[in-house]
Amino acid sequence: MGTKTAVVVGARGVIGGKLVAHLEQLGNWDVIGLSRRGGVDNGRVRHIAVDLLDRGDAEAKLSGLSDATHVFYAAYQDRPTWAELVAPNLVMLMNVVETIEAVAPHLEHVSLMQGYKVYGAHLGPFATPAREDAPAHMPPEFNVDQQQFLEAQQDGKTWTWSALRPSVVCGIGLGNPMNLAMVIAVYASISKELGIPLRFPGKPGAYTSLIEMTDAGLLAKATVWAATEPSCANQAYNITNGDLFRWDSMWPKIAAFFDLDTAPPLPMSLATIMDDKQELWHTMVHTHDLQPVPYKDVSSWSFGDFVFAWDYDVLSDSSKSRRAGFHEYVSTEDMFMDIFQDLRNQRIIP
Repeated sequence: MGTKTAVVVGARGVIGGKLVAHLEQLGNWDVIGLSRRGGVDNGRVRHIAVDLLDRGDAEAKLSGLSDATHVFYAAYQDRPTWAELVAPNLVMLMNVVETIEAVAPHLEHVSLMQGYKVYGAHLGPFATPAREDAPAHMPPEFNVDQQQFLEAQQDGKTWTWSALRPSVVCGIGLGNPMNLAMVIAVYASISKELGIPLRFPGKPGAYTSLIEMTDAGLLAKATVWAATEPSCANQAYNITNGDLFRWDSMWPKIAAFFDLDTAPPLPMSLATIMDDKQELWHTMVHTHDLQPVPYKDVSSWSFGDFVFAWDYDVLSDSSKSRRAGFHEYVSTEDMFMDIFQDLRNQRIIP
């Protein structure tokens, strides 16, 4: 198989970073990572720092990507409301696809990273298990607008698209607005430092509702599979670890990893309750000889509050991907423990 050239958009995020590593490991890919911060070039991976909200900057930085064969879009701009998310996230995708399509004659595929917002999971209890052919819900929803743009843009073209719909994606990435594993790890580490038990901070109903996760490594494999398997062209796929759990059974196992006792859940806003812990964190960094990562970069408390407020089942039907040939799976308990151990090995947490 000849060498392909992947453009990974959002290469410094939890999803994009793992995708870059997976493509590099596969060996038959040249990888170009796009992000606002840029990165360190390494072997067949090079990075470009670009502001994708700025059409001029996008064209200036991306007009040389004539060798691109695959675009993997995993970028995200956070905003305070659902409506405000639409414009920036749609504009970034448009600036990437329109600019690269104009200069890359061998473009084969554009992969779009989505999520359960397509099904209205963020709005409240939704029909589960969610299927890829679920009826649309009332906008605004940028995931939907992005897919509609891709479908229209691809019409009559030789390249194809795919859309991946993971649950909460877990991996390692600093300074990201959506990183649940980091939220739990830092929350547990601070609980231990203070000598208090690990309490589930979410809504009471969330503790016993069914939920599922998506490991970032598993998602990377699925993303490349969908982008390179011809039968997956112009399709959307739910991608999950393959198991379900409830926090009431997972939480004690997480506490045990950190050598903590548990106590009954206590609903509290992490964004509020952890707001004054910066000085404590800096002390912990010094005391435990941790990497000097700023407090604002080690966690995303608002995202933790968002996930822990789901007092309803959050799960999808991922059988479509299995029927199409993707059979990878991950134990969610093992995933959490591996991430926590990796964070510890990297001296990000004590």
